[in-house]
Amino acid sequence: MKKVNKVAFCMFATLLIIIIGSLYPARADDFIETEKVTKAIDNIWVLLSAFLVFFMQAGFAMVEAGFTRAKNASNIVMKNLMDFAIGSIAFWLVGFALMFGKDMGGFVGTSGFFLKDNFEHLQLNIPLMSFLIFQTVFAATAATIVSGAMAERTKFIAYCLYSAAISLLIYPIVGHWAWGGGWLSKMGFIDFAGSTVVHSVGGWAALIGAAMLGPRTGKYSKDGRVNAIPGHSITLAALGTFILWFGWFGFNPGSTLSGLDEKIGYIAINTNTAAAMGANAAMIFTWIKYKKPDVSMTLNGALAGLVAITAGCAAVNIIGSAIIGCLAGILVVISVEFIDKRLKIDDPVGAVSVHGVCGAFGTIMVGLFATETGLLYGGGIKQLLIQATGAAATFLWTCATIFVLFSIIKGTVGLRVSEEEEVEGLDVIEHGTTAYGDFVLKP
Repeated sequence: MKKVNKVAFCMFATLLIIIIGSLYPARADDFIETEKVTKAIDNIWVLLSAFLVFFMQAGFAMVEAGFTRAKNASNIVMKNLMDFAIGSIAFWLVGFALMFGKDMGGFVGTSGFFLKDNFEHLQLNIPLMSFLIFQTVFAATAATIVSGAMAERTKFIAYCLYSAAISLLIYPIVGHWAWGGGWLSKMGFIDFAGSTVVHSVGGWAALIGAAMLGPRTGKYSKDGRVNAIPGHSITLAALGTFILWFGWFGFNPGSTLSGLDEKIGYIAINTNTAAAMGANAAMIFTWIKYKKPDVSMTLNGALAGLVAITAGCAAVNIIGSAIIGCLAGILVVISVEFIDKRLKIDDPVGAVSVHGVCGAFGTIMVGLFATETGLLYGGGIKQLLIQATGAAATFLWTCATIFVLFSIIKGTVGLRVSEEEEVEGLDVIEHGTTAYGDFVLKP
């Protein structure tokens, strides 16, 4: 009896819905309104993510200022401000078109310079201007990475010229290969939010820049001994790390370009897990190695985990993100020591290791841990080879072009300040000011 009643009730409800539907038919306007709401949600999400990534500029400024000496803090802040200001204009006028213009031979975009194109081929669900600001803050991230590695001895004019060039040409070309319909994207290269496109480009540029500049005065003794030059504020460095970690929740989840994408939370937890594992691994590794848990290395461990997971945050599961973050936290410690003690390249903040080395590492790890195409999940070796190809090509392109750029700058306006200016501090020499006017600074 109850079963009959249920059937009767379902039939009655269905009939009622049909009758109501016939009285109030769906209108085309209803579908139009739904589409508008969908686009609005996506637009708000992308803009919010862009603002989070923009705030990462403050994080980079604090990390770099904290890890360097007080007499150069104003110079650090100025460089971080101007690489965004200069890079924004360069990317708007030329870089965006090279990156996302209509593809030519898989190498570069060829349309939309000065934004004189509607870029319909991108098939965006958000306004073009929203996509432009989102991509602009990514370009600025690649540019600002170099500041820390070249800190305390670079001419300000030289850095300004570099900022324009990387945002105008060097970064957008790699971006086109992977994200603009270029040859890497056609191969199936996975770099969801830019371990290679953004971070490795900045990291490898930092490597060449630091090598060409030479070490800071007093960094290495004549007998090859490494002399530590402590930064003036581990507190600022820690604040910068927290800001960067926070901003990364725009960097990675925001790359979905959709507020309706169910993977947003998935990407966020992978991002956070890798960062946490990176910090834990670096802390434990340095605790064992140095008998004390090293603060600066632990901060860089968190950043290493973030950089490494950026490529595969949408392709790996939480176990994969934990492993990638853990390995990156250990790798960054080993890399910092190798670059400093073996290669004798002076990188005050560890930018090359965090962004270059761990960016390439994280990109290659996608070939192992991607749940659909990774080697460890039955996908074969193909994805691993594609990932390695993308990482290697980016290394070669960036190193070659940055070497040419810095050689031109060195031969014209000059790349490095004099030893006397370096000892005095770039705040006074380059900007006529000091960051801490009420304090007596050590030489």
